[in-house]
Amino acid sequence: MTGWDEADLVGPEGEDWRVPSAELAARQHRLGELLAEAGISGAFIQHPVDLYYYAGGRQNASMYIPSQAAEEQRSILFVRRSLQRALFEGGGSDAPHEVVAFPRSAELVDTLRKRGVDTAPGLQYGEIPATFAQRFAKIFVELGTCPDVTGIIHGQREVKSAWEIEQMDAAADVQLRMFEAVEAVGGEGITELELVAAAEAVSRSEGFGGSVQMRRFPLQCDRGVIVTGRAGGIPSFFDSAIGGTGAHPLAGMGSGFHRIKPNEPVLVDLVHAHRGYIVDMTRMFVAGSLSELWQQRLEDMVAVKDSVVDVLDRGETCEAAWDEAYALAVELGYQDNLMGMKPDQSRFLGHSVGLQLDESPVVASGFDRPLPIGGAMAIEPKAVYEEGSIGSEDTWIRDEEGMRPVTAGGAWPWLTEW
Repeated sequence: MTGWDEADLVGPEGEDWRVPSAELAARQHRLGELLAEAGISGAFIQHPVDLYYYAGGRQNASMYIPSQAAEEQRSILFVRRSLQRALFEGGGSDAPHEVVAFPRSAELVDTLRKRGVDTAPGLQYGEIPATFAQRFAKIFVELGTCPDVTGIIHGQREVKSAWEIEQMDAAADVQLRMFEAVEAVGGEGITELELVAAAEAVSRSEGFGGSVQMRRFPLQCDRGVIVTGRAGGIPSFFDSAIGGTGAHPLAGMGSGFHRIKPNEPVLVDLVHAHRGYIVDMTRMFVAGSLSELWQQRLEDMVAVKDSVVDVLDRGETCEAAWDEAYALAVELGYQDNLMGMKPDQSRFLGHSVGLQLDESPVVASGFDRPLPIGGAMAIEPKAVYEEGSIGSEDTWIRDEEGMRPVTAGGAWPWLTEW
């Protein structure tokens, strides 16, 4: 007896929040095609986010997905724990992959050989710890050298399916209510952390899982970055325009104990994830009114945002979007304040989002390719000064007709006054 059954694993009001089996099958099939194009026999998936993407859950497991060149093979999920839950989350009897207990390390190669695998699978060298990767490369050495499949998987996940976009649209609906909560409780004398708490209460009640998944080490992000006045000019370890004081040195980014003062800019940058899928949005608030100078800075950042969107909408490269928007920002006088202050400036104006906050491509130098159709990107030009920060951000999807905002767009003003 396990003491539980699958009926316990439900979303709100008993909803089935599993990834549809057809979605998992399509993802596994597409990876198989990409592996075949790269001349790689298969992939051994071990990163938790990618296990959710391909297998429907993030149990303690590893997944073998074969190249489409190996038509007789089937994907296999090797599970340490929990086997029963992994089978259910993968679709139960409709799961497109086999779900088995993880064999002893010495038996793993023979287990794969019995299923027709005779060459070493690729590993996620860019995602998993080096010692972990080395361990499995050694296990598979009798099959050959394990290639790196990190880039192939990242590239596949850049293009969101219709189902994934539905999850992001649902996340955006919740995020609007988070901003409504900030508007309701904010005002002079309220601390940044009190505002974050109000937003997070909404997010958690709607099913947020408690952590924002990051790709880049050290894999940390505070999803509620609300900074007021001079706190908005304090940098942190995090590679973004806005640092903030954080609550204490170990949590040294985001919101802290600064209280809102009259007529100071309050930057509210909130993330919500629905069933794992992230949306990111920033708006400005003020207790009283902003000076003409701050209002002009906000208008200028919106103009820089429009420049990025226009370039991506035309199907030009992310690097071209950076070049054009950065040139506009310099022309407007923000060379020393765009996305931070020297020496702590970030060199991007937008980052792709999905199951992770920092996906590719990025609006930055070096990304000489367009945002793909189906790509999702948070576009966030911000200006930072000692006395505060200001800017805008929405999450966008590029579809066949161009760029469309997933988050509020014009439905929430750039500036809200308390």
